[in-house]
Amino acid sequence: MNPSERIDQLIAGLTDWRGKTLASVRKIILAADPEIIEEWKWMGSPVWSRDGMIAIGNAHKDKVKLTFSNGARLSDPDKLFNAGLGGNAWRAIDLFEGDKINERALKNLVRAAIEYNQSKLKKKAPAGTRAKVKKSKK
Repeated sequence: MNPSERIDQLIAGLTDWRGKTLASVRKIILAADPEIIEEWKWMGSPVWSRDGMIAIGNAHKDKVKLTFSNGARLSDPDKLFNAGLGGNAWRAIDLFEGDKINERALKNLVRAAIEYNQSKLKKKAPAGTRAKVKKSKK
């Protein structure tokens, strides 16, 4: 079973509000960028990545937690982060029953996480490995 199928199965097994919330979060994340991939890590956690990890989604007894692996380094003008605020790297959004998801703000946060991941990749690339463009002679 591939990661997307496992996430489908997890959501289907959550027959209360948490399944609907996790499905909504997933849809918003995937809509933010067509190159986001889904992964299944840590024996049961949906993970969304592009050029590095973006976020992990988990359903707990009383909430759905969306944790951004580099959340402390992201701008959060809409104040979505409401958990894990004291950490050096991770930040989370705890969603409780009845909470409304700010779709625009979540997409912006996902895009900011992708930009951060891509900036880390650029810093790691040695200067001599950048592609050189050759002009053809006519």
